[in-house]
Amino acid sequence: MPRKKKNRRIQVPPVIKGMSVYGVRGRKSNEVILHLEEYEVIRLLDYENLTQEQAAVFMDVSRPTLTRIYEEARNKVASAFVEGRDLIFKGGDIYFEKNWYKCNGCQASFSDYSEEVKKCPVCSSDDLISLNEFYSA
Repeated sequence: MPRKKKNRRIQVPPVIKGMSVYGVRGRKSNEVILHLEEYEVIRLLDYENLTQEQAAVFMDVSRPTLTRIYEEARNKVASAFVEGRDLIFKGGDIYFEKNWYKCNGCQASFSDYSEEVKKCPVCSSDDLISLNEFYSA
């Protein structure tokens, strides 16, 4: 029996929920799901230009595990590009380094160290969702 996967640390949630294909209609059933740990690996390696060793430390995984996640992420992104499929960010075995919130009023995302966040720091709205709960659902 395989052991349970260790949750991977995510520093910052994605600013978007995914990407849609331009010029192709009616492909909702043909989406590619990019797990949040795969998104984070691409962000750390390709956007932040970290080495695999540095990225593995940030995500709290071994370097071989990071390489496997990265390979799977690249395959998913490539298939979405080549086959004209939407790319959706969701799911995965993750936890956030901080508590993250999103305001439904102004769409701002922010982190706060306090346990009781009541108002958006941008627009003072109290219509907030916890991204920690949103992405772990």
